[in-house]
Amino acid sequence: MTVISNPWQALRSLTAARIALGRSGISLPTAPQLDFQLDHARARDAVHLPLDTASLVQALGDVLPGHPDALPLASAAPDRSTYLQRPDLGRRLNTASHNQLAALYQPVCPYDLALVVVDGLSALAIAQNAPPFIHALLQRLETEDWSIAPTTIVSQGRVAVGDEVGQLLGAKAVVVLVGERPGLSAPDSMGLYLTWAPQVGLTDAARNCISNVRPEGLSYFDAAYKLHMLLRESRKRQLSGVDLKDETVEMLEAGAPVGRRFLLA
Repeated sequence: MTVISNPWQALRSLTAARIALGRSGISLPTAPQLDFQLDHARARDAVHLPLDTASLVQALGDVLPGHPDALPLASAAPDRSTYLQRPDLGRRLNTASHNQLAALYQPVCPYDLALVVVDGLSALAIAQNAPPFIHALLQRLETEDWSIAPTTIVSQGRVAVGDEVGQLLGAKAVVVLVGERPGLSAPDSMGLYLTWAPQVGLTDAARNCISNVRPEGLSYFDAAYKLHMLLRESRKRQLSGVDLKDETVEMLEAGAPVGRRFLLA
């Protein structure tokens, strides 16, 4: 059967969305259908891929010179199947990890920031994006006075587990780097969640989110810029979430310097 092209086909070079696929009779042509099945398989694989903690600790060590090695922890979800069925268990540490953090030395002055790396729903996103993003962020923070807690890695974790980690570390703010739910064109998307004064029991209203951090989405440079600005304002105002707005676009329009470039969209 003849494949009939879609007149919007030229727009496909501008987006990864499934548009202008054409048709064969009343169905998709074979090639787009096979592409869909492949992307669906990649998304499923990303959900079930285990986090290679040892390799991630080594990769983070390369971008955290002078800092302690990242500390591996685990949520209360004992395995991936339980993690997917019990979101509540992924939001808190298991007993051993909780006790391990509680026993850590606490500085006289609280840490300004704790970075918590969480596999979430895509360990692939964390393995690929967390080390280079942290490198980009630290380049910005090192120009200012930020005391940073030991980095932690939580396997089988969800965003809210960062509140418990930040509270145990005595950090003023916590940033959770988490693998986002894979999409059919983005199995490797990483999200960033900022919370001021982290403590167990906070809701999403207390957090600021930056999404789709990856080379094909929001670049590491641009995401680090956004997060740096939010961190500055969070520390200045001592708040986060719905009361803290992303004003980076307004700052650009006012002529604020940003370095090499910044994504306006």
